[in-house]
Order: sequence, then C-alpha cells, then structure tokens
Amino acid sequence: MAIGGALGAVSTATGTDRAPMAEMGADTMMNPMIDGQAMMPDRDILENISASPMHSRLVAALKDSGVAAALKSNGQFTVFAPTNAAFAAAGTRSKATLARRMSYLIVPGTYDSQALLRVINQAGGEAKLRTAEGGILTARMNGPTNILIMDEKGDSANIAIYDVHDRNGIIHVVDRMLEPGGPARQMAQK
Repeated sequence: MAIGGALGAVSTATGTDRAPMAEMGADTMMNPMIDGQAMMPDRDILENISASPMHSRLVAALKDSGVAAALKSNGQFTVFAPTNAAFAAAGTRSKATLARRMSYLIVPGTYDSQALLRVINQAGGEAKLRTAEGGILTARMNGPTNILIMDEKGDSANIAIYDVHDRNGIIHVVDRMLEPGGPARQMAQK
C-alpha cells in the first residue's frame, strides 16, 4: 500500500541534509536548511522561520496579526509555512482577516512527516487536521513520497521541505498559501 510504504521514504528523502531519525537522538537531530540558512532545533518556531530569507512575508504577517507571540510560547505547534512566492501568488488580503489567515496555517500539536503519515494511514488515506483558527486542513498522499495539504477552498499545497524541528514544534515549508473557507470561527484553544 503506497501510504504505508511512504512512511520511511518521506523522512529519509534526499536533499534534506538530515540523517534518518532512527540513526540519532533528539539532542543531535539535524534539521534541513531553508534557503541556505541553518534551522536550529533549540530555537522556537518564530526564531527559525525568521532566519529563513524565503519567509520574510510570512514573518511580517505573523507579527502584524499578533499571532507571532504564540509561536514563541511553550505550546507545541505544526506550522505549514508558505514561501514569499506563495504569498505573492495569493495576492493581497485585508488586514482585518490577517489573524484568521495566519492562525489557519497553524495546527496545535506536533506533526512531523512520520506523524502525518501515521494519521493519514489511520484515517484511510485522508487525515483532517484542526487548525488554531478552528478550520480544517486535509493531509493526504500525493504520490508515494509526498504529502499534500488541502485547504477548505479545495486548493492544495505540497510540502517542499519537511520536518524543521523546533523547540516548540515543527515547520513544514509549503509551496502555496492555504486559506480558510466559510465564515470566521472560534479560534481553537490549546
């Protein structure tokens, strides 16, 4: 079955500059680099994403929306981080909806590639992830080794860089902006 077979393939994909998880302990874990910048596992999510040149628009939006403070907290989060190019392709949106859009990119809890593959497999090929905004992101396989994330509008993003481990969670770099659909909801509390 492709879903179960992809379990090891995603976490040990070439080009990530990271040794397989089974070969090292958490204290010596090496993260993939983002645009030539080292991502350090002892930093928080906001510190690591701020070091990435390809995420300056995301960092500005997180700060402008007030969501950045949560990514410095001791909570555990998974962030689906769109690149500057993905932000540009999505176009400009109103400041009034910025906090909602940024919270939609954050899932409470830690979902590295292994955990995503596990929940996809357990859910029969398509896992629903509740965002901090209160909406749903859908994770499923896109081929034997790639995870696709779909938003409520039906738009899909591929994870381009997996498993950037941070002190308070995980970052996955995505190639498209994910957007909430429907009316505003109560933000999830964690």
